[in-house]
Formats: sequence, structure tokens, C-alpha cells
Amino acid sequence: MTAQPVHFDGPGDDKARRVPPMPERTPQALRLAIQEHAPHLLPDFEAHWRRSIGDAFNLTPVPAFMRLWWTQYAISRDPALDAHLHELEARASSSEDPEESARLLAEYSRLRRAAAAVEPGQ
Repeated sequence: MTAQPVHFDGPGDDKARRVPPMPERTPQALRLAIQEHAPHLLPDFEAHWRRSIGDAFNLTPVPAFMRLWWTQYAISRDPALDAHLHELEARASSSEDPEESARLLAEYSRLRRAAAAVEPGQ
């Protein structure tokens, strides 16, 4: 199997594509953004919140929860990026070339890190 080039510049890759801006970095603002722009994520978001945070007196898990869902929303709000990540994952899992799989997964990881680093308003 020949390796296909992997290139994706993110939300600016296609100038015609409109991606909603990231919300304020609070659980409530993130939940509202998910509800409006990625409602398919809402049941999992709310179940995870109830399971991990709920009415807890200890807020230690909140930063990890926010990192996870911030990244997930940053990806899901851009259908082209979301599809591209799924494609990279599928290609890596079906490749018989370990070097190609490693390269595809490295690109997948790079794009997830970039999504995690998106700031409010971007």
C-alpha cells in the first residue's frame, strides 16, 4: 500500500468553512457551546459531568474534565477536522506498514494537541 500524504492546516484550511469560536473556558460556557454546535456530544458530556463532578465538594477533577471536553469540542465543532481525524485513525489501524501507522498516529496526535491549545474566541 502506498502512503497517502497527510496534511491538514485546521480550521483555516478551507476559507469557506465557518467554525464557531471557542467559548469562555468554563464548564457552563463549554456545555452551552456543545449544546448549540455539537449536540451529539451533550449526553456524554453531561453523563461524564455527573459521574466525575456531580455535587462533589472536591473540584480536583474539573481541570482534567475541562481539558478532555475542551479538546473534544474543539474537534467536533469543525466537521472537516473531525472527519480527518477519524480518517487518520482508520488508516493507521488498517495499515500493514508500521512506519506509516506511526506517521499517521503522530499526525493524529499533533492535530489533537493543536485542538487542545485553541483559546477562547478562536
